Amino acid sequence: MAKTNPTILLVDDDADMREAVAQGLELADYSVLQFSEGREALEHINHEFHGVLVSDIRMPGMTGFDLMRAAFEIDSALPVVLITGHGDVPLAVEAMRAGAYDFMEKPFPISGLTAVLERAVEKRRLTLENRVLRAELGDLSGLEQRIVGKSAAIERLRNTVRALAGTDADVLIHGETGSGKEVVARALHEEGHRKEGPFVALNCGALPAEIIESELFGHERGAFTGASGQRIGKLEHANGGTVFLDEIESMPLDLQVKLLRVFETRSIERVGSNKAIPLDLRFVAATKEDLEAASNEGRFRKDLFYRLNVITIAIPPLRERLDDIPILFHYLARGARARYRQEVPEITQAFLAELMRHEWPGNVRELRNVADRFVLGLMTTTGDAGSSAPAGEESLSDRVAAFERDQIEQELRRNEGRIKPTYEALKVSRKALYEKMKKYDLSGGPD
Repeated sequence: MAKTNPTILLVDDDADMREAVAQGLELADYSVLQFSEGREALEHINHEFHGVLVSDIRMPGMTGFDLMRAAFEIDSALPVVLITGHGDVPLAVEAMRAGAYDFMEKPFPISGLTAVLERAVEKRRLTLENRVLRAELGDLSGLEQRIVGKSAAIERLRNTVRALAGTDADVLIHGETGSGKEVVARALHEEGHRKEGPFVALNCGALPAEIIESELFGHERGAFTGASGQRIGKLEHANGGTVFLDEIESMPLDLQVKLLRVFETRSIERVGSNKAIPLDLRFVAATKEDLEAASNEGRFRKDLFYRLNVITIAIPPLRERLDDIPILFHYLARGARARYRQEVPEITQAFLAELMRHEWPGNVRELRNVADRFVLGLMTTTGDAGSSAPAGEESLSDRVAAFERDQIEQELRRNEGRIKPTYEALKVSRKALYEKMKKYDLSGGPD
């Protein structure tokens, strides 16, 4: 979205008042469009409008309240700031409950209005950016939907996958835990000519050493104690497709020798058999370790390393592509919404900024966990973005929120629900008090 100065639609039937406010806002670098009545202003409102509607409440014909409701029919997320006279405060409170962003009571300093507009414009900017992100997600297809991101590093990764997907070349994927190694492996399979064949994923670190050979190669009846029948192994089952060997650095050294032979001959022998079975396979291996260092230390066979190291794809960690976090988080939150059948809360700019400050040692997998908790309502949009504190343990932010709620509730009771003495006693703005009352489900009366 191109960066332009935000536009303020200023509606007031008092020409002198309107002109004075417009001059003050223009000095604050806002573009101002003036209107003496609301219907003209409505013509400038649409889903792409980058700005705020500011209107007097009491006007002949269409009131500010009516104008706000008509604007919300066009775009319910448009920030609306209402200008009121002293006697109109109860009406303004009603307007706040109906969705107004804030209201200013006459007479007011221009600095007070610009402070409100600064926050309202930021809210509008975030709304428009979120809409662009959602539209971009809706336009994603094919590889862009599998490997999500807009950074140069991710675009290079997609280009590499496109170049390799149609070949039968074996590939080694290197990346940190949670960076998406299996996602890339599946993309290589599903974007290529083997997509109709099986994709068999094996975690070499999760298979017990005593059965891994049988799991990979299968066995004949009577090959060992307990082998009561013939078993087709994972490699044979994957014939015509792709085998994904995750955490290949965990494979026992003696089995690495046999795997190397499979790489070279494209055939296997079941345990207990001498018959070679030819296979049409593509191998994609993945590791989080430096296999060259592991081979130099004797923890991984050099010959297998050299056989694997012909084509290597490196997945950048999330901390090195922070610009991808906004679109990636929206994508993951949309997935969580579908899984849990929950609506996605508003994703604020402050929350996204916090996500981008986090180190993400668990990479995309950790971000997905955060998206799940976010959609399930287990975290706020203003804190603990990267926190993984166990459920049931009250965090510092939870304790602070409980204390804040208690203080506001006590002050409201002390002032018999009156708003003005409450926000004055708490030394916060009227707008801040209304937001916190809404957040903590507290009620009060008019000034």
